[in-house]
Amino acid sequence: MEHKKGRFEMMVDTTNTARAMGSGSLEVLATPAMVAMMEHAACLALEGALPEELTTVGVDMQVSHVSASPVGMKVWAEAELMETDGRQYTFEIEAFDQAGPIGKAVHKRASVKKERFMQKTQGKLQK
Repeated sequence: MEHKKGRFEMMVDTTNTARAMGSGSLEVLATPAMVAMMEHAACLALEGALPEELTTVGVDMQVSHVSASPVGMKVWAEAELMETDGRQYTFEIEAFDQAGPIGKAVHKRASVKKERFMQKTQGKLQK
């Protein structure tokens, strides 16, 4: 599979700040929101590449968040598929705001059969 790329952008608003998400007390882009943005970019990179019965789930992320982004600023993540073994996909991801880089990550996703994965997950409720 060639080096697929995905990009996702959003605005920093009061719903995705550290204060709103409980990861801090400031009105800046929360690290959990940046991580979700990065995962979304990775998902977009694989869009249409898998059979309908498969999807991917995040299994690992090594991330750094190096610069704060204020409410009202556009932020985005760019993911590039660097390696795959057929079941696991490894991405390098960079995140930016309008002033420059804000974070980077190495992220791994694993392909799963949707129905089987959900059955197994829902089975936890029966235990």
